Amino acid sequence: MLMSLGCDKNLVDSERMMGFLSDAGYLFTDDENEAEVIIVNTCCFIGDAKEESIDQLIRLGKLKETGKLRVLIASGCLAQRYQEEIGKDLPEVDAIVGTMAIDQITEAIGACLAQVTPESTDAAGSDTAGADESIAADEPVSGSVDAMVSESADAVVSKPEDATVSKFNQNPDNAGITVRRRELQKYIEDINRPVYEGRRVLSTGGHVAYLKIAEGCGKNCTYCIIPKVRGRYRSFPLEQLVSEAETLAKSGVRELILVAQETTLYGTDLYGKKSLPKLIDELAKIPGIKWIRLMYCYPEEITEEIAQMFAQQAKLVPYIDMPIQHASDEILRRMGRWTNRKQLSEKIALLRSVRPDICIRTTLITGFPGETEDDVNILADFMEEQRFDRLGVFTYSAEEDTAAAEFEGQIEEEEKQNRLSYLMELQQQIAFEKAQSQVGKDLIVMIEGRLMDETETADHTWHYTYVARSYMDAPDIDGLVFVEADAELMSGDFARVRITEARDYDLVGVLADVVD
Repeated sequence: MLMSLGCDKNLVDSERMMGFLSDAGYLFTDDENEAEVIIVNTCCFIGDAKEESIDQLIRLGKLKETGKLRVLIASGCLAQRYQEEIGKDLPEVDAIVGTMAIDQITEAIGACLAQVTPESTDAAGSDTAGADESIAADEPVSGSVDAMVSESADAVVSKPEDATVSKFNQNPDNAGITVRRRELQKYIEDINRPVYEGRRVLSTGGHVAYLKIAEGCGKNCTYCIIPKVRGRYRSFPLEQLVSEAETLAKSGVRELILVAQETTLYGTDLYGKKSLPKLIDELAKIPGIKWIRLMYCYPEEITEEIAQMFAQQAKLVPYIDMPIQHASDEILRRMGRWTNRKQLSEKIALLRSVRPDICIRTTLITGFPGETEDDVNILADFMEEQRFDRLGVFTYSAEEDTAAAEFEGQIEEEEKQNRLSYLMELQQQIAFEKAQSQVGKDLIVMIEGRLMDETETADHTWHYTYVARSYMDAPDIDGLVFVEADAELMSGDFARVRITEARDYDLVGVLADVVD
């Protein structure tokens, strides 16, 4: 079993690991009580993400006593960043696989399984190690498990009372079998290692897939740890991406969602210039791909050429995820961002002039060190002025080993939450008005699935309700369109829907016709 936490970029890594494991003959289960090996692909971007990763590792580790679990592996960003702490404070973890070592996942499992081979019951507590340990040169962050979690008032992590490794023979199904004491296996590579390839096992339903076009980041925002766990910005070769997309399309994928820590810089390191337009043009040639969606576009990198793509390339949906983080010039400066309010306004105006119906999504951070009430009001004014179609707000999380964690003017958690609530209430009203403006319009949607509420009408035909997404809705983060229809549709089908009602962030409509 593989549990993927964090962002969609992490999900692509999880799907690659499942590809390596599938090729090696491993079988998957979604029942944690049946799993003999569990991999948790962790996240450490903010305090809440770290807390979730640690809690899951602790919770799943107990399955060594109550389930069939033999091996628990921590992979991903938390594992990369907190190697020593996991080894010291989370004895339930058998191996650590870093962000750039996911192609060694089968080796890691093999080494761990070698340490849990059954032996006679009188050998309990043997210190014999299984496989050799592979240690990285990267220096781990100092501290403990407690230090992995943001110092917010509600950041509580429970740790097992018994720090010893659970004995396999405590499971009644494995009576008479014991386990050697385990030696933590480490698979950590240079975070700037060349990009890896590998077949993916999709976890997104088959008709939608994320295409990670680059790894790492070179922006070095003062609040962000990503460059230290993912390395410098590295684009994937265009030919490799096209080949991967062709394989995805042949498997039934109809929507490609382009992701990276920053998509707009694609190709600058490989080709000496921004090559995102060329990549999109090549991807659009692939038969079967109907929608291409663009995420994580830093505003300072949006050029006229990139903006024009939304008018010129029919398969590129008029949707852009453009994280601006704030609108106060002072806070943007302290964050290490490369734009100010005036420049942000100009980029938004450029996009809307080229494509008036473009859906702009952004994310904001409130409670950043030194943020005043005036700064919050500046941000609120900007939100009202720009009326973003989609918007999310996060409270600032002080991450160790980042510059902002040492800034003066750290803000109390309660005040951060108050500011978040204020901004989200403002955006909620904007979002409701945006949704209401869609009533009476026709939208092309992609069918995601069917609700189990079909009914037979008086003339003995069946009536269905489907869940769908419009071009304005990225999976899992935006709204939905509920479609009433008398026709049978399949996931991945495209349909024209007339919108009849707006419900908060979601829309309701009736099927007009099915489109190819």
